[in-house]
Amino acid sequence: MANSRESDSASSTLSSFIPIRFYRILRKERTFLALIGLFFIITGITFPHAEIARWIGFALAGYSAISNDSIQTIGTFIASNEDKRWWVLWLFIGGIFLATVSYSWYMYDGDVSNQRLMTKGFSDAPQSFSFLQVAAPIFLLILTRMRMPVSTTFLLLSSFTASASAIGKVLVKSLSGYLLAFVVAVVVWMVISKIIKRYFVGEPHRIWTVFQWITSGTLWSVWIMQDAANIAVYLPRSLSGGEFLAFALYIFLGLGLLFYMRGDRIQKVVTEKSDVRDIRSASIIDFVYAIILYFFKIQSNIPMSTTWVFIGLLAGREIAMSFTDARGKGKPLKSSLKLVGKDAGYALFGLAVSIALAVAINPDISTDILNYFF
Repeated sequence: MANSRESDSASSTLSSFIPIRFYRILRKERTFLALIGLFFIITGITFPHAEIARWIGFALAGYSAISNDSIQTIGTFIASNEDKRWWVLWLFIGGIFLATVSYSWYMYDGDVSNQRLMTKGFSDAPQSFSFLQVAAPIFLLILTRMRMPVSTTFLLLSSFTASASAIGKVLVKSLSGYLLAFVVAVVVWMVISKIIKRYFVGEPHRIWTVFQWITSGTLWSVWIMQDAANIAVYLPRSLSGGEFLAFALYIFLGLGLLFYMRGDRIQKVVTEKSDVRDIRSASIIDFVYAIILYFFKIQSNIPMSTTWVFIGLLAGREIAMSFTDARGKGKPLKSSLKLVGKDAGYALFGLAVSIALAVAINPDISTDILNYFF
């Protein structure tokens, strides 16, 4: 009883010094915060040992990147298939992942990034690691927990280049992707709004399920071709058979955990948008997104932020639906602009964190960045 009273007294004292809401968050997130602390300790112990650090960094990057970026590729897939068993969705998406990276590994002499890491500034595998390079995915885990759709490309890849030019090229390509996706989404949803209002009524025909699974699978495969570089950046550019098996199985099992949790908290970035649970709307989103990503894939091997492309697509769609009010499902323009601004703000915050990490890891790069952009 005495211990219980002492604990209550300590809790009361603590809550008097900490705002009530913040205190409740700390209590609710204590398991997550304990894991984050453990990850930082493991990183601090292992980063001087390159052969261990590269796999610790990969393990952290693998889950953090997939969990944050899941909203782009499988977010609408999860939202519109809530009636399906989680393991059925996992085996479908996981199987496509294995097929895509296996093809890249076989065709490109052990490279699982579809040659995205062959561009200048990223082509050499790291031979040593700094603490922040290995810890970068931990910051991504924190941002993901806060439901922030940030660019994993910037946050992870920028930690491994001392070239402001390489960062600049990634940024320019990503901004181009956001603008193109925004414009395409506005045009597409303006054009099809009347079709949606007229034909997207009642229960969808079974053919829509087939179409959505095909488009989602295609989108997921194209996304892997773009973003596998964010995870593989820690590893040798040419993986042996054993290394490839460890890489593929780890991500495959991580996807299983993600589907079991139904996308976890960041899934709200998708579900708060207008009418994404309708399998017909989700199919159109995935179809347009896949085409845009494929266009940028064949344009150049420069890595890009697929997150920015996705939030540009959702932003354009929200704005278009506010004007067309398709089936009465569109939000008022003010609400849509608020959502668009919030997502863009998170992306810009992630960019600021990424550049801060890059400068902290390579102090000399700060002058190059200023000269490059200004």
